[in-house]
Amino acid sequence: MAKAIGLGVLASLFFASTFVLNRVMRLDGSSLWWISALRYFFTVPFLSLIVWRRGGLKTLWNEVVGHPGPWVLWGSIGFGLFYLPLTWVAGWAPAWLVASSWQLTIVAGSLWVPIIGGVDATERRIPMTSLTPSIVILIGVGVAEWSASHGSCLCVWWALVPILVAAFAYPLGNRQMMRYCRQHGGFDVYQRTLGMTFGSLPFWLVIAAVGAWRSGIPTGSETLDTLLVAVLSGVVATLLFFAATDSAQGRAEWLARIEATQSMEIVFTVLLASLLFGAVWPTPLGFVGLGLIVIGMVWHSGLYRQNNTVVGINSSL
Repeated sequence: MAKAIGLGVLASLFFASTFVLNRVMRLDGSSLWWISALRYFFTVPFLSLIVWRRGGLKTLWNEVVGHPGPWVLWGSIGFGLFYLPLTWVAGWAPAWLVASSWQLTIVAGSLWVPIIGGVDATERRIPMTSLTPSIVILIGVGVAEWSASHGSCLCVWWALVPILVAAFAYPLGNRQMMRYCRQHGGFDVYQRTLGMTFGSLPFWLVIAAVGAWRSGIPTGSETLDTLLVAVLSGVVATLLFFAATDSAQGRAEWLARIEATQSMEIVFTVLLASLLFGAVWPTPLGFVGLGLIVIGMVWHSGLYRQNNTVVGINSSL
């Protein structure tokens, strides 16, 4: 259990690098279009190697080529409409605010239930047990946003618009893809992640074309920085998190605790941004908001593992 918790905390550290590095790149003037698209281009060979080593690449490839529709649709929504808005908002909102507000995806996962059902499409009611921790998260996000805007309607409040798009797109794409995988061959989480990445490539090719039109080919720094994000978050963090959940061997209590370690992502984002890159620390009121979000995440993770109603939030960040 201690090893699994340690792996989960370590994964949250590497996941946090996404918010911090995207913020740094955007402040340095890097192209929104290129750093978004390259992140997924670079992830493909790494994930392909992992799935190949596990003996599942040929089966997955035949499935994606034979039935591209669901993979392209849900990959573009779950990955494209998730990552592009988060990269965009990094240009004007601090990393800690993006990381904390992103946890609205937990609330969004519950709100999708009446429309698309749960993971198995057998439940059409909002899980009532999830409402209280969701309200705590919402209050925490509101407090964090208020502290960042100093109580006035500044542009930081507009950060919620792209974050909300990402927060709703991610669980929608992942949940629909999870359902499809269960019905068509039972692909594991590694195959599903790679398959959705394959499916999102047409979306990213369009985004890359926009980047080429607006700013030419990517610079060396954009390429290297985005490669770093892809390795740290898309490969290292994802493998650590999967290793942690695999070590739980299906035990609900262990899985709940491992899921709860992802609340550390907010803490690590604050520390990395402030200590390594000199970002301004949140105000005392901001820390109150962050604390409420962490409490809501930990609370929600236990309910998720008990009721199996909300998709895990970070496995593909």
